[in-house]
Amino acid sequence: MVLFSKERILVPIDFSEKSLQALQETIDFAESTSNVYVVHVLKPLEATEPGVIWESVSDEKRTETIQKLFDEKFPSSEYAGLNFAIEVGDPTAEIIDHAETQKIDLIVMPSRGRTGISRFFMGSIAERVVRFAHCPVIVLKQ
Repeated sequence: MVLFSKERILVPIDFSEKSLQALQETIDFAESTSNVYVVHVLKPLEATEPGVIWESVSDEKRTETIQKLFDEKFPSSEYAGLNFAIEVGDPTAEIIDHAETQKIDLIVMPSRGRTGISRFFMGSIAERVVRFAHCPVIVLKQ
């Protein structure tokens, strides 16, 4: 019996040190980089933000910037087959939707470790993903 499948593993990243470490550990755990799916979620732009008003910021420009950053950190020469996607929306909902769409078997994500009042008001994305995901979720706490 296998406790966790290595076939389709999703790692949500925000380019923090913890999320990049979680991705690297998942790549080491997976049998192939083609089994690893990576998603970065951009929060939607508010119509009142200066960049939106002055038309200097758009979802397309932000997506291009994130794609370039990912390509720099994980060049295809070393990480061929790694599946990367960028979504725009609520992080919890987008992670769960992406996992369902891609038929993910396991989600691996770090915990930010918020405590006290900030956790009460902001909540935890990892906590909500654990609660609502259709598959097992491993939360790496460092």
